[in-house]
Amino acid sequence: MTWICDKDLMMEVEESCETRTSWRSQRAGESQSTTTCDHAGKKRKQDSTTDPVIRISEDEDEGEVEQEESEMVPDHMNDSEEPSNKRVKPVVKSNSLTGVITPVKTPALKRIGQSISRSISFRTEARPLPTPPLRSRTKGSSFPRRRNSQCWSDTVESHNLTAKEIKRQEVIYELTEGERQLIEDLSLVKKVYYEPMLKLDIMSESELRQIFGTLDSLIPLHEDLLSRLERLRGSKKTVGEVAPTLMNWFPCLEAYVTYCCNQVEAKALLDHKKNEKPVEKFLRLCQESSFSRKLDLWNFLDLPRSRLVKYPLLLKEIQKCTPAEHPDEFTLPDALELIQSIVAEVNKKTGEAEAQFYRRGLTYIEDCQRLPEIQQSRFLYCHGELKNNKGQRLHVFLFELALVLTRPGEDREGGHVFQVYRQPLPNASLNLEVIPDGETGGGGSFRGAFTGGNDKVKNCFRVSSRGRSKAYSYSLQGNDSFSKQQWVTCLRQAMVQSRDRKAQSRQSVAAPHPDPTLCHIADLSIGCDADVVDVTSR
Repeated sequence: MTWICDKDLMMEVEESCETRTSWRSQRAGESQSTTTCDHAGKKRKQDSTTDPVIRISEDEDEGEVEQEESEMVPDHMNDSEEPSNKRVKPVVKSNSLTGVITPVKTPALKRIGQSISRSISFRTEARPLPTPPLRSRTKGSSFPRRRNSQCWSDTVESHNLTAKEIKRQEVIYELTEGERQLIEDLSLVKKVYYEPMLKLDIMSESELRQIFGTLDSLIPLHEDLLSRLERLRGSKKTVGEVAPTLMNWFPCLEAYVTYCCNQVEAKALLDHKKNEKPVEKFLRLCQESSFSRKLDLWNFLDLPRSRLVKYPLLLKEIQKCTPAEHPDEFTLPDALELIQSIVAEVNKKTGEAEAQFYRRGLTYIEDCQRLPEIQQSRFLYCHGELKNNKGQRLHVFLFELALVLTRPGEDREGGHVFQVYRQPLPNASLNLEVIPDGETGGGGSFRGAFTGGNDKVKNCFRVSSRGRSKAYSYSLQGNDSFSKQQWVTCLRQAMVQSRDRKAQSRQSVAAPHPDPTLCHIADLSIGCDADVVDVTSR
């Protein structure tokens, strides 16, 4: 026999008393064999006027719940005792509507489920269930997020386009809306950052010009493209031929060369000025404001460069969705080639400006460290933090023609400088050895990689070079496996290109110089024998 004596379930008095009375009278003979119990399982007196007790009889259908009006007595009291000061919670004050609604006989399992559900509401003092809370917004991302997630299909009521043409219109719409949002962001930077900092004298005008560069001149360029794309869209909200418009506008992006080349020095100056309390406070308040969308100033200043490298990707998507018979089919390849060449030129000039900036920041301890390959390098493959085999943090530069290990520091004015550490290595004579993870480190401890006395190394590689007088070898460790792979890839690329360049220079030096007396022969006709005799006889 199974008993259920939940105190909360015993308060189910709102079930229709009349139905339960008739039901109990029909089963009077059977109910005499059942016995009520308190929480300890003891027998006790039953009265028809007592509070309900839920009882499940063994000889009835499974799950049949029977409620009688009886009151539970605590375990520590005798069966015959009824304390005069006992506090009984009046069930009639419940907010439930079960006492008003006419009861309907339901299956046993369903009644058990309903009783359990109602008992849960009793535990909350019979209060109505609260309305479900609104879904909270996710935390703002640290990356730029677009405010308008609307698609092209949301802007038109009806169309009879194919799936491929719909995809094409979606990409063109994304291109158009991207221009609109970029204009809004650049205008916001000018209004919220540049002008207030100049007016409040947080930075000098020259410092602001250095940080913001030619940002102000980029706004009209993108406004021009936006107006052209909107004219193409017209009243039908569909764009036909877009490639000629882009071909005519893309040359304007050459203005990005000046802006992107200035970004290296702008970032360095901005990081330096953040150490000043007025600047730090102003930028922090702006970032915490709703208009910034949790982006800092540099995120906004870097938006034009991010937009520039996205144009080739958008054009490839448009080209992929353009039907074979479309007029853009023949013009899009030329437009794609043009924008790719512009992006490559901007990257090249930016790399040269970056290499020049960091070359100026190098400080040498010895004159022998001033390799000509450092000054001849036009760009940087990569640079970043690595550890040596003593656990010291170094800032390593992989220039076009040389590998330079430095220790970062500051000059008297607080600017960043990089003190050259050990002897720089020419890329043409580099040897690279990738150390497998788990191999015992030689020539050093790699303290940063040890955990719990483990003498295995991770994310390490070794570079060596036989110099003009002696050999040099440096063991380096990346922060993680991705960092290690990036360095290994760049080192291999730099080694191959440097050796190819060195081999070409040797071939040009070894080539014999032409005889000046034979220079005129190349200009003569084969049939002009008299002239040949005259030239050779001289």
